[in-house]
Parts: sequence; C-alpha cells; structure tokens
Amino acid sequence: MNFFEFRKEIKNKNASVKELTNEFLNKIETYNPKLNAYITTTKQKALEQAEYIDKIIDKNESLPKLAGLPLAIKDNLCTKGIVTSCSSKMLKNFVAPYESTTTKNLWNSGAICLGKTNLDEFAMGSSTETSAFGVTSNPWDFDRVPGGSSGGSAASVAAGLCLAAIGSDTGGSIRQPASFCGVVGLKPTYGRVSRWGLIAFASSLDQVGPITNNVSDAAELLYVISGKDSYDSTSLDEPVPNYLLDLDKPIKGLKIGLINQCFDHPGLDPEVKSSVLNSVEIFKALGAEIFNVECPRFNDGIATYYVIAPSEASANLARYDGVKYGFRSPNCDNLLDMTSKTRSQGFGDEVQRRILIGTYALSAGYSDAYYKKAQKVRTLIRNDFDNAFKNVDILLTPTCPTTAFLKGDYSNDPLSMYLSDLLTVPVNLAGLPAISLPCGLDKKGLPIGLQLIGNVLEENRILNAANVFEKELSFSTTKPKLQI
Repeated sequence: MNFFEFRKEIKNKNASVKELTNEFLNKIETYNPKLNAYITTTKQKALEQAEYIDKIIDKNESLPKLAGLPLAIKDNLCTKGIVTSCSSKMLKNFVAPYESTTTKNLWNSGAICLGKTNLDEFAMGSSTETSAFGVTSNPWDFDRVPGGSSGGSAASVAAGLCLAAIGSDTGGSIRQPASFCGVVGLKPTYGRVSRWGLIAFASSLDQVGPITNNVSDAAELLYVISGKDSYDSTSLDEPVPNYLLDLDKPIKGLKIGLINQCFDHPGLDPEVKSSVLNSVEIFKALGAEIFNVECPRFNDGIATYYVIAPSEASANLARYDGVKYGFRSPNCDNLLDMTSKTRSQGFGDEVQRRILIGTYALSAGYSDAYYKKAQKVRTLIRNDFDNAFKNVDILLTPTCPTTAFLKGDYSNDPLSMYLSDLLTVPVNLAGLPAISLPCGLDKKGLPIGLQLIGNVLEENRILNAANVFEKELSFSTTKPKLQI
C-alpha cells in the first residue's frame, strides 16, 4: 500500500485511520518476531494519533499534509518519551527528552508513529548485523541481510509493516538497504534536512531521508521534512520546492551520464550490470540522451570515506563515557577504569573498530598523512562531480555492486563488506542528492537497485527522472511474499 491507496481507503470511508493503523500494528505483531525490523513498537502513541486524525475527519476540517499515514522511524532519531537506542547497549535504556526536527515535522503534519526500526549499531555497518538487538532479515529471503545501516527501515517498508520509513544516510545507509529490499530510498543534499536530533555518526556526511514504496511518496515526505532549522547551523536556508509538481514532466532531452568507473569495476556483479544497462535503454526510449562521463577519483571514495567517517565518529562517540547518560559499567575503581570498561562493554566490535581507526587517523604524526590527505581527495571527488555536471543533468550508476548477501557472509571479513558502499559513498563525500529505486530482479529473485545522482539541491530533477522510469517499469507493485 502507498500513500495514494491509503488515502483512497479513508476518503471512500472503507476504514477509519484507527482501523488501518491497527492493521499495520497487527501485521507487525505477526511478522516482526522473525523479521526483526522493529526494535520498539509504539502502539499506544499510534492509536492516539490515529484517533485524533479520525476526529478531524469527522468534523470535516482540513487535514494536515500527512494525515493518518503510519510511518516507522530509524532508531537513531530522537523521539521524545520513547527509547532511542541506536541499536547499542550503550543507549539501550536512553529515553530521548526532546523530539528531532524531522520527527517533529512529521507529527505536526499528521503522520503516525508505529515504532522505531533496527539498524547497525550507531549506523556503522552495511547489513544490520552489528545491532545489539539481533539481525534484521530481508523480506525477500529471510536468510539474507536487508542491507544497512537503515536495514530495519527498508525491511519494514518492503514487508508492508508501515507505509514508509525514515532512515539516515552517511555513506549509503538509505540507498543500499533500499536496493537490497526493492524499495525507493532518497538521500537529500547535505543540509536540505535538519540533523537536529539525529544521533551523530559522522557529522559532515550524515543526512536524513525517506524510504518508501514509490517515488511520489518519497517526494512528499522530503517536502515535509526539508527546510532551514535554527537548531542546525548546517541546514540550508533555501526555499523548499513542492517536489510533487514536476514528477510527471516528460524527460525528453534529459542528459544522463553513465559514470565509466562504476560500470568497469571488477567487483560489479554481471547481473546487476546487465539490469542497470537495460534500464538505460528504457531511459533512451523515454527520450533521455545518454552520455559516458569520467569521474576519475570515484573509486577512491571508499578509501577516503573510511578515513573521514571513522575520524568524525571517534570525536562524536567520545561523549559516551558512562558519566552523564547511557550505559555505565558496574564495579569500577576510578574514573579511568569506569570509562574504559564502559566503552569496551557498551560498544560492539564494529563501533570499537571504527573508533580505533578514527583515533589513529587523527593522532599526532598521522593526521597529515591520513585525515588531511583524505579531505584533499574528498575535494577532488567533488570537483569530478562538478565537471561531470557541466555536460549532463544527472548521473546514473548501480546502487550496489551486488544484490543482498547471506547473513554471516562477511562476519569474519568486515573490510570486504565495506565494498558494499563502493558506489554510494562518493555522493556523501560530495554532499549531493541521490535516489535508489528498483530496476529488476536477479536469477535468485532478489531486487537490483538503480542510483540516480543529482547536482546540489536538484532533488526535483532526480525525482522526476525516477518517477517517469518507475511508471514505465511498474516494479513498485512487485513485493516479497512473506512466509512465517
């Protein structure tokens, strides 16, 4: 079900908002024990919100933009009065005392909170296997991962356990799980959406965005959550366009660039490559002009990212020391003992690994060799994108080199898993908007994702291209058959 279908049910008086919300809650109760997409469900809050919308409907009053739409929220966004854990033992019992700007905008627009979704601990991972609350399953194959770090959000949308979900994207954490789960995932321009209330991983890379069943729903959610926020100095003071207005505009003459470095990479699965190139032919038939473009440093993005992101994480996660809030190790002799035990017991292996990498990269004698050099390469990557956009309107790549892999495939080889973000991290390094949408299935019946990249603040352009393509392909009606 998408936003249009949900609203049709309400308009035709086929069901009340409360009844439809209960249907989602019942489905969560049935499927979540095996899927593990939700960490926390907020039944009481959801039904109270639904009753409020039903009263507005009964009075024939004007409805807010997202009236009655049941959503799921990634559990690294603060929700007042609800546990916000980041899927970590460190914040297992942390109840946020305030509302993030994103969720505040959603509730003010009439959306309903079904609960908080699972993620890789502190958003560090590409499979949702590093969560302290267990692995999330992919609805297309319960033996496979849903991607990460927003795996719980993507899985909940794909499984029909919510109408849409909110995720966060630091190096592909919305787009990669969207690709693995066969749904739409949008990473906005850096600063387009406020980060206030998003528990930080890497502050210069993090961005909040929607995961939905179709492109138009993503456009609608983006409009609601975007805008300048006085609580976030990095949010952009730019007008927010109505992204729905240009969705159906013909794309004849649109110049699409294929990044050669993506299609020539040896790690790209042949089935993924074939499906994405078939999609290029659809764009051609729709009137788009296709060009090959060079981004020479594109494949350097992964090495650059895994210096910058851990460095920022090392600084951001220094606050979790057992003093003010969160987990504190018992039976400690002194402050140093408490801090070291708290962090070693409260953080999982992957988080500790990235903190150590970041601390090393920032340490005296090494910051010039690693962190500063990575920042210089980051600038060169952005320059490559700028040069590409002089000749084309949008860029096209696969979202991921492969389809969803089996649980445990990379449990002893975390560095190989990092390559799952190969095609997504350059976008974050450059601060650009990008969208992933499904473009087919491989021979195993697993979804394949297509990525469209836009220039700064040109979300409307990639949404338009994605929407026209989606309607031509009609994949959005293809959903996994859940089995319990």
